[in-house]
Amino acid sequence: MSFLGFSDSIWLHWHPHLEVVLGLILVQCAYLYGIGPYRRRQTDSPEINPRQTVMFTLGTFVIFVSLTSPLHILSDHYLFSAHMLQHVLITLICPPLLIVGTPGWLASKLFQNRWSISVFRRIFHPLGAVVIFNIIFSMWHLPILYNLSVSYHWVHILEHSLFISASIVMWWPICSQVQSIPKLPYPIQMLYFFVMSLAQIIVFGIITFAREPIYQHYIDAPRIWNISPLVDQQLGGIIMKVGSGFLFLFLIIIAFFKWFDEDSNSQETAYNKQDSTERELQ
Repeated sequence: MSFLGFSDSIWLHWHPHLEVVLGLILVQCAYLYGIGPYRRRQTDSPEINPRQTVMFTLGTFVIFVSLTSPLHILSDHYLFSAHMLQHVLITLICPPLLIVGTPGWLASKLFQNRWSISVFRRIFHPLGAVVIFNIIFSMWHLPILYNLSVSYHWVHILEHSLFISASIVMWWPICSQVQSIPKLPYPIQMLYFFVMSLAQIIVFGIITFAREPIYQHYIDAPRIWNISPLVDQQLGGIIMKVGSGFLFLFLIIIAFFKWFDEDSNSQETAYNKQDSTERELQ
């Protein structure tokens, strides 16, 4: 029996790679240790925000689903577009959840000396973050590296590890919970998102508007849904660009309204202070 053009069993095929499962268990356990036993040993014993715990756990779950669910089978063996959806999940969805879900007091333990602060300030500088993310993202979409990643499992692990790491760097200036390396002011956030929305245009253009498929792996892959390799490649490019484009546009709008509220509140505070001073003088 088949459904949508290929075996029904693929929809039920979860392939929990040992390194993915163990890695995520280790990350989640380290987080729970940090907000549990480690927190209780601190002199001030900071409070726990349950929403942060949920967000961090959701971030690890998104990675788990991306790398072990049927989506992973589709992306590895059938569809370039499925691979692009997988990349959207691990670069645009899970990293901000992990960062925002980590309490500032816990994350700040990484920045306790001048050397580490100096290094991370350079890495998380908005210009550096844009360059690091887009170089790594673009490099892995070169046909030679892309074909290596889908042909050799250890190369694929390296690719996804670099994607997640570079994405955390990219999202840090927006989501930081640490005072020593804080998030950007809202006007700069808007500019940052705008630059990020433009940065992938070259890769998007090459993939989407190519006259023939450029990834041999998907040319040779079994055809499903009657999608040709070229159409599949074009869909992948659209998923890559439209997914990030709409997300960044939405975040620009959010940053604008937060900036507006912040400015309105500061003006109201200044007005109230002035009014109070005038009443005192009277």
